Amino acid sequence: MANTEVIDEVPRKRSKLPMIIGLVLALAGGAGGFFAVRSGLLFSTDGHGVEPASETGKNVGILPDIAFVPIDPLIINLGPTARNQTLRFRAELEVVKAHEQEVVAILPRVIDVLNGYLRAVEATELEDPSILIRLRAQMLRRVQIVTGEGRVRDLLVMEFILN
Repeated sequence: MANTEVIDEVPRKRSKLPMIIGLVLALAGGAGGFFAVRSGLLFSTDGHGVEPASETGKNVGILPDIAFVPIDPLIINLGPTARNQTLRFRAELEVVKAHEQEVVAILPRVIDVLNGYLRAVEATELEDPSILIRLRAQMLRRVQIVTGEGRVRDLLVMEFILN
């Protein structure tokens, strides 16, 4: 009979050197790209970072003639079934400067509309992180209806706090 040897082969460990080299090169490339953009070597015409508007010769444009009308803070009780007890809401209205006094005169009606709308929203909806965009659009539309078209340009939410 022939002697047959059974050789137990132990698998060789793979070298981690290629992974380490790849990681170092990726970090160096990222740092180099950051440096190039930050120092103005890329995406800049003057070589010193962001182009100042006064040196570009571009017409920046005049800001629109607007005013901001603050709305008194609203405290809304969310009810016994809600996870939070109250909502604190504060906003400002962006209005055309020519209509500022008209909007200020009708502000109690605006507050009434916002208060009624926020009380009608389900407490579970208020806890959704994406609700603020929808609420803002709904409230802006209601405010524009109350004040009349063309007076209120935007509603800026300053505080939206659930306690």
